[in-house]
Amino acid sequence: MSSQKSTPTAHAPGSAPRSGPAPVPAPAPAPAAPVAPKRQRGRQRVAAILAAASDLFFEKGFDGATMTEIAARSDTAIGSLYRFFPTKESLADALLGHYLACLQARLDDIATRPATLGPAAFADALLDMAFDLRDERAAAVILIDARRDGPYQRATLRDMMRGRIGALLHRIAPALPPGRGAAVATMMLQFLKAVPVLAEEERRTGAPLLAELRSAARLYAAAALTADRTAP
Repeated sequence: MSSQKSTPTAHAPGSAPRSGPAPVPAPAPAPAAPVAPKRQRGRQRVAAILAAASDLFFEKGFDGATMTEIAARSDTAIGSLYRFFPTKESLADALLGHYLACLQARLDDIATRPATLGPAAFADALLDMAFDLRDERAAAVILIDARRDGPYQRATLRDMMRGRIGALLHRIAPALPPGRGAAVATMMLQFLKAVPVLAEEERRTGAPLLAELRSAARLYAAAALTADRTAP
């Protein structure tokens, strides 16, 4: 049986093409998944990338920072950067996940301390956490606002922090009514949010603003918790 090749029929200008199903466009390829480092050298490289990305996102914002700049700042080959983080969005989400993990680890550490932790020591522990993580928080705030459709939302993180602080308050003052505990947790969260702002102002002016904030947080914690505290 002989075969013949058919020649497509050309259409005159202005004439209708032959009827038939429209071609279905091929789906866009999904971005490659990030590669988790398995060796110490790879983990160090990822840490350097995250540090550089945090600085650049803070300096230029999410849209302004480029993957090329992040690779250069972290002394990483651009191919290696894309291997670990195929998109800028995946890098931003990794940074937010890292910040959340740091918060959780510090709160877990506070939770392991004796239940007799006093109000002043409790306030100090939270303020120390906020001070140590102030740079990570600065970048995280920018990324949360830029990644409004991402996995980390401002309200979710705020509720997590308020819930964790509330759980710590319950250990310190078990008799604290739930409604009162939620209000105290919200106020303590406001003290934490003030830390990076006052740290920058103190750096600029030399005024001892963080010491003033610490005194205010201690006094508030003592006033809020001492009256409701029961013996363990």
